[in-house]
Amino acid sequence: MEEYNKILDTMVVKFVRARKLDVVQPVVIRNFSDVYNTLIVLNEGMLAYGEEQTPLEAGSILFIPAGKHETIYYGNPNKAIILSNEEFLHQKDRFLKTYEPASGMGESVPNLTYFSFDARVFESVNFFNSLDLPPFVLKNAAHILQLMDSLMLEDVNNEVGKAKLTHIYSEQILINILRYLIRNDMFVEKIATNISYFKDIRLIDMYHYIKDQLNGDLSNKVLATVATVSEDYVGQYFKMLTGMNPQDYIEYQRMCKAIVLLQEGERSIRAIGNDIGYKDTAYFCRRFKMMFGIPAGKMRRRDFVGDGDFEDEDEE
Repeated sequence: MEEYNKILDTMVVKFVRARKLDVVQPVVIRNFSDVYNTLIVLNEGMLAYGEEQTPLEAGSILFIPAGKHETIYYGNPNKAIILSNEEFLHQKDRFLKTYEPASGMGESVPNLTYFSFDARVFESVNFFNSLDLPPFVLKNAAHILQLMDSLMLEDVNNEVGKAKLTHIYSEQILINILRYLIRNDMFVEKIATNISYFKDIRLIDMYHYIKDQLNGDLSNKVLATVATVSEDYVGQYFKMLTGMNPQDYIEYQRMCKAIVLLQEGERSIRAIGNDIGYKDTAYFCRRFKMMFGIPAGKMRRRDFVGDGDFEDEDEE
């Protein structure tokens, strides 16, 4: 248990967004994914997930770790339009709208609560992604639901301390998700195996170096020097501890940084690509779309499902 506490001490949690939404047109998203961890709560109606179309019970929480893909069925699947994640994001307002309480007249529509957050160890390692957990369901998690309700109430007010409280609620949600997994013996062996590499100081040195040098030379030769292992061994060493080769990890971190830069400012895509180590803008755009399913220019305008349309932007 102590190693979990040590990891939590190094964790940086960032609240991204929370919304309550009505499903106004049933839709199936074949490969839903997000760069952030996503929680979806079914409040009322029908929602299913996975290739076997497993129904989600009202009050249960579907957790999709950052970077993982899942098929999601919003509303009655027999009446649903089937879309890819990119197709859905381009026309999301057809399917999801900001929640409106039922008037008592007519048929009620399914409604959901969304919450997304980022959680990184040492400010660089995506925690749930690093554990390689598949999407999973949390049942009878009343405390987490209460925290989500409190966070949403805080997010819509403009009182002093709003940012601080939303951050605190986000941290509490993360801790309670981890407690839920431990108490229910979920993915115990996988978590124990993948969490162990946080103890290796050489790997941590590489994580910090990669974070600080995203636009620089991050070849295996350079990483081998940082970790004080041989160039021939560094790739095998990194993959043995993390489950992925260092260059794949570096590309993922570069793309995550690109999302932050795209959403925080109005700098050109060419400049952003250059900032994270891509001298060829066209190649950066191809890799970005391949990884996240939407063009970089669309990600700049992206807020949340049900929160307005994308604006087109040229891929410079």
